[in-house]
Amino acid sequence: MGAHWGNFRHLPAPEEVLMIMVEETASGRLPYHLGATLTRVAVAFMLAMLLGTAIGFLMGRFRTVNSALDLWLVVLLNLPALVIIILAYVWFGLNETAAVGAVALNKLPNVIVTIREGARALDPDLDQMAKAFRLNWRKRLFDVLLPQLQPYLAASARSGLSLVWKIVLVVELLGRSNGIGFQLNMFFQLFDVASIIAYALSFVAVMLAIEVIVLQPLELRANRWRVRTT
Repeated sequence: MGAHWGNFRHLPAPEEVLMIMVEETASGRLPYHLGATLTRVAVAFMLAMLLGTAIGFLMGRFRTVNSALDLWLVVLLNLPALVIIILAYVWFGLNETAAVGAVALNKLPNVIVTIREGARALDPDLDQMAKAFRLNWRKRLFDVLLPQLQPYLAASARSGLSLVWKIVLVVELLGRSNGIGFQLNMFFQLFDVASIIAYALSFVAVMLAIEVIVLQPLELRANRWRVRTT
């Protein structure tokens, strides 16, 4: 409605945006750049989750580890994402490793904090039971530890992925030659508002699909024990 009454240069009509999305998809440019962004999101997300879970668990279970790393955790939590990205590019160059590493490092402290609280909340009675029955490490991991950590893993995954989505666009805008962030920067320089909205909507559609199809069912599954006990 606003597009029909306002300035079409700054507020393009929906049909114009839809036409650009169709054209960019048909040409292969939109799938290519969207695929590059999703690849960076997936790799950075997995790295941060794996490292963050391991570090957070150790910090939650061992006071010495927590004392040694707590100060660094506070620094990472408060260090602006832009500073980490710029330093990564300066130290390691404008390459894929620096880009993915910067995104993962920005997400890492959030995962550590969440998993640390989960590790501190582990039921000691269940741990004693596992020792009494002499369960091997595999059974203790999958039957005792992970079920208790599942809600915390789901929470860190959901909140962390929302952060990764935002950081990866900044990384691409500053130092990559492909991806949604790179395209948005190019269209910004051309003042092509319709293309900016088209690429942004495509990105949002993928985010919503992952949220509804993947993350929400995982979170419901992780928290289903709460429903049973109420």
